[in-house]
Amino acid sequence: MTIISILVPHIIRSIPLSTRRFPLLSHFAKSRLTKFQFLAILPVCYHSPYTSFKSMADGEGEMHMQHSPTVEKLEMQFEELRSQLEDSGKLRERIRAVAMEIESTTWLMHSSVLLIHHSISISDVIEKAKQQIGGLRELYNKLAEIIRECPDQYYRYHGDWRTETQTVVSLLSFIHWLETGTLLLHTEAEAKLGLNPTEFGLDVEDYLIGICFMSNELPRYVVNQVTAGDYECPRKVLKFLKDLHAAFRMLNLRNDFLRKKFDGMKYDLRRVEEVFYDVKIRGLATNGESAGKEGDQGQS
Repeated sequence: MTIISILVPHIIRSIPLSTRRFPLLSHFAKSRLTKFQFLAILPVCYHSPYTSFKSMADGEGEMHMQHSPTVEKLEMQFEELRSQLEDSGKLRERIRAVAMEIESTTWLMHSSVLLIHHSISISDVIEKAKQQIGGLRELYNKLAEIIRECPDQYYRYHGDWRTETQTVVSLLSFIHWLETGTLLLHTEAEAKLGLNPTEFGLDVEDYLIGICFMSNELPRYVVNQVTAGDYECPRKVLKFLKDLHAAFRMLNLRNDFLRKKFDGMKYDLRRVEEVFYDVKIRGLATNGESAGKEGDQGQS
C-alpha cells in the first residue's frame, strides 16, 4: 500500500462536501505519483473563484482563467498606459537627440567666446561666436516642432533641454554685453533664438539662471582686461553688476537653484569691486572717483 492510497481518504474527509472533486482525486490517486508530486497537484482539487477545469482526457486537464469585468478593465487601462509610455519614451528620445545637438553647438560657441580672455580683438571674438546663432535657431525650431505634437506638454519634457538653454542664454547675454554694454532682455533672447512665446517660448527661470551664469564670466574678464591695460573696464563692469544685482533683488526668489545662483552673484560683484578699488588706489582709473560715488549709491 502506497503512502498516497493512505493519504487520499483522510484528505478527502478533510475537504468540505461543497468543494470535493472525487473523480479528480481518484484519478490522481490511481496514478503512479510520488508523494511530492501528489502534494503539488493537490490544490487543484479545490474550487477557486478564478479557475475551472474541462473534462479529463487521457488523464490530463487544462486550466482556464475566468476573467471578471474588473480584471478586464484593469487590463484595458494598463494596456493604454503601456502605449502612452512607449509614445512618451519615443518622443523623449527625439527631444534628447536635438538637445545633444544644441549642446554641441553651444560648446563651439563657448570655445569662441573664451578667446576674449586671450587678448584677441573683441570684434573678432563676437563675429566668430555669432556664427553659431543661426544653427541654434534651427535646432530650437526643430525642438518646437516636436513639442507641437503633444500640446500642453511643454513642462513635462522641459527638463530635457533646460540645462542647454541656460548655457545658451548665458553666452548670448555675454556676447550682447560685449557689443552694447547692456543686459540682454528676455524678449531679445527669444528673438535671437527664433522662439514664439505663444507656442514655444523661453522659460523665465532658464533666462534668469543664464544671466547668473553670465555674471560668473565678468570677474575673469575684468582681471584680464586690466592686465591688458584697459583700466576703465572695472568701472563699467562694476556699474553693470550693481545694477543687475539690484534688479534681481526685486524678485521674491524661493530657496532653490535660482536663489543659489543669485546668491553667488554677490561674490562676482565683490571680486570686481576689489579689482576696481585696486586700480583706483593706484591712480590708474581716470573716472575712479565718480565711479566710486555711483557704486556707493548702488550699494545703498
